[in-house]
Amino acid sequence: MTSLPNSHEALLRNRDLLGGAVGLLGVTDPGLLSRLGQGGLAMSEHAGVYSALSGVPGWQACFGYDDPGLQPATLDTIVVFLPKARAELDLRLALALWLARAGARLILVGEKKEGIAGAVKQLRARLPDAGKVDSARHCQVWSAEIAEPAPAFALADWITWTRVEHGGVSIDVAGMPGVFSLGELDEGTALLLDSLAKEPVSAGRVLDFACGAGVIGSWLQGWQRQSDQAAARVDGVDVQSQAVSCARATYERNGCAGDIRASDGLSSVEGKWPAIVTNPPFHTGVRTDTSMTERFLREVASHLESGGELRLVANSFLPYEELIRRHVGTVERLEQTRRFTVYRAVRR
Repeated sequence: MTSLPNSHEALLRNRDLLGGAVGLLGVTDPGLLSRLGQGGLAMSEHAGVYSALSGVPGWQACFGYDDPGLQPATLDTIVVFLPKARAELDLRLALALWLARAGARLILVGEKKEGIAGAVKQLRARLPDAGKVDSARHCQVWSAEIAEPAPAFALADWITWTRVEHGGVSIDVAGMPGVFSLGELDEGTALLLDSLAKEPVSAGRVLDFACGAGVIGSWLQGWQRQSDQAAARVDGVDVQSQAVSCARATYERNGCAGDIRASDGLSSVEGKWPAIVTNPPFHTGVRTDTSMTERFLREVASHLESGGELRLVANSFLPYEELIRRHVGTVERLEQTRRFTVYRAVRR
């Protein structure tokens, strides 16, 4: 039997704590559901995990924090797994309190290396009587009774706004706990935007892969309008539910055009574009993980029109140039700093 993440194994050790209507928030491995031997609700903010959860009999899968399947005062036991970003835990706890019936049990599970000690402080700030019930698999399991469920929860209340200015263009960018580069323009994206100003993409339609909060698409359309050019339609795709919500809000605030959708890589994307731009992720937690970008590079040509352009920025030490050449076509370096490189390739 395939091993599960330590936090999921720790919950299995304590399955006797699960009673009544059960909800799991932040599931990372769908294999947990069949091994629990009961049904319930399972939420993930990751599009790929959500897709897998949807195929498990007896379980209601939900994608992200605003899925319509999430209804107030419906659960008797809510399990909260630690998210990668500590700030997202407050969001997850707020949702849990809204989903709970009066007297429901909240269970917090997380690994020591994930920061369970600090997470317990966040839990006790809301539920002071929380107590530890187990330590196993390098994890801790904490439990608390929810005497007074939260009367309201709205994901829109968690959005913050940041004014980003670059190259003479200003845009308002939505942020939310767990979204990459919250409240700032990261160095790699800034270099990519510089390249788009110096060497514009010649396309009326663009796809922004791993779009995050929608910075690239909003800035590009703003720069084009400011330069008296016709603004391209920039569609966006991201694997994370909060990023999709933020990108849509960013587009709406800045009057931008484009469809934003959720997809694990390009698996749920149909169609072809004359240009694709991206600042793809290369971390899973604190680990360097290039697998998503490598999969993207293997598949991207099938979503580029003949002669279409790929524009990608990445840390200079990552081995993408040969992959781009192999799967897309001739590649050149448009911009390069000590840390980042912007590549351009045209589909052969």
